[in-house]
Amino acid sequence: MDKNTYGTGSLVASFLLGGMIGAGIAILLAPQSGRETRGKIKEFAETVKEKMAASVESAKDILEEKKSVLSAAVEAGKEAYNKEVNK
Repeated sequence: MDKNTYGTGSLVASFLLGGMIGAGIAILLAPQSGRETRGKIKEFAETVKEKMAASVESAKDILEEKKSVLSAAVEAGKEAYNKEVNK
């Protein structure tokens, strides 16, 4: 058996220890009540939602702009091709 192989018990113990350490840090760093924390999370989620909506709208505008530029370039290419073919 390889010396670097960990058993299932070691893996579970490490997972539980990590979870306990994470929970302890979260408790120590949470200076407000649960109600205040939930309020801050809700505000943050609303802000993220608004920013995402604005980003999506901006992306749509850019896409439409690029689409019209690309369409104009394709039309110009078609016209140039037709002129060359008709010569």
